[in-house]
Amino acid sequence: MLVMFHKGQVSEKKEIIISKAIVAGWTGSDKAALEKHIKELEELGVARPVSTPIYYRVSASRLTTEQRIETVGGDSSGEVEFVLLQSGGELWVGVGSDHTDRKAETYNVTVSKQMCEKPIAPEFWAFADVVPHWENLIMRSFIEENGARVLYQEGSVTAMQYPMALIKGYQDHQSLDEKSIMFCGTFAAKGGIRPADFFEYELHDPILNRTIRHSYRLDKLPVMG
Repeated sequence: MLVMFHKGQVSEKKEIIISKAIVAGWTGSDKAALEKHIKELEELGVARPVSTPIYYRVSASRLTTEQRIETVGGDSSGEVEFVLLQSGGELWVGVGSDHTDRKAETYNVTVSKQMCEKPIAPEFWAFADVVPHWENLIMRSFIEENGARVLYQEGSVTAMQYPMALIKGYQDHQSLDEKSIMFCGTFAAKGGIRPADFFEYELHDPILNRTIRHSYRLDKLPVMG
């Protein structure tokens, strides 16, 4: 996977191999907002998690920076999340979409996570560069509805638990294993969770005036039984 790393004033494109992928779910720092998201999913038939946060493993081969993904049928949707990457002995932050099959999610969340590719933007910032103003970072996602670009999600990264807390909750260490990536949770969708053929997601840093942005379209495979 070819990605661009930004650290200080230096940007460098590198080929990386990711050997472990983790999806952290129900990571909300605001208990009321977390409960809202749980209820949002309950309305779709998804059972409450046994713990919060909860950590799912998915195949690293599911990660992609491509702008088209294939899904089975039309019951899946994306959700914006900041992602943490441990590479070259350093922690990096980027943005991705925990694309999930919502029908499969009603009977087994782990299976639903594994069924879909996990798009990530091919660009990362050094975590050390954003730590001083972490609370200012904003995540957004957009979908296409009736030919229009519609704001689907928006909020601060602080809606989720702090990265170090999520890492420690997963493996009781201060850092991820080398070549690991972690999706770190999302917030409720404006107007409710719903599928769309196009999904755009971004992580915006208003202090350093920069944005990581990526998007993808769905190619839906037929369901034959």
